[in-house]
Amino acid sequence: MTDKGDEVLAGIAVPDTAVAAEATELVRDTTDELIYHHSRRVYWFGSLQGRRRGLSFDPELLYIGAMFHDLGLNESFRDSGRRFEVDSADEARRFLQSRGVPEDSVRRVWTAIALHTTPGIPEFMEPEVALVTAGVEYDVLGIGYHDIDAADRSAIVAAHPRPDFKRRILGAFTEGIAPKPETTFGNVKADVLEHFVPGFVRGDFVRTIENSDWPE
Repeated sequence: MTDKGDEVLAGIAVPDTAVAAEATELVRDTTDELIYHHSRRVYWFGSLQGRRRGLSFDPELLYIGAMFHDLGLNESFRDSGRRFEVDSADEARRFLQSRGVPEDSVRRVWTAIALHTTPGIPEFMEPEVALVTAGVEYDVLGIGYHDIDAADRSAIVAAHPRPDFKRRILGAFTEGIAPKPETTFGNVKADVLEHFVPGFVRGDFVRTIENSDWPE
């Protein structure tokens, strides 16, 4: 169970809804503590970036997007043949549809998760889409690190620690996507496999064009 003392951090509360509570338990039960704590931090960091940017967003949709965004790294998805982001987004969609959430809300969450590793696009979309990416970029890449007050950052990390996080999250990415390397074509996860999987050769966009079946 989630510690209720962790439900309000840096002035931001986890939505007090059945859907949010069920999402918390599902992710806690199906992922390890690395992904669980990372996903929770993404919600708070994304929310704080939203507050800083003056964005109006649905906290429940942002929370579901944050909690589900890395679920596709689980072992059960490693033979899907699809990008882990899509597997994560589809799981969130199934979860929300089974609970009668309106389709526009489901679409926002699906899009937020599917695009969270595609820089340069989410920031121009709906706030929930933009802020899942903002939370991920803050926690994983340190983008905008000084945008958030140090005391707020410390409170979030104290509740959801990140010991040896850089090394461990790269390991989780590698384990989750190495079985389906073709899904890294044209996206940032090719960098991960190039660093950590001996013999991996990233797809080349130019060669793909030049070697296509078109005669000209």
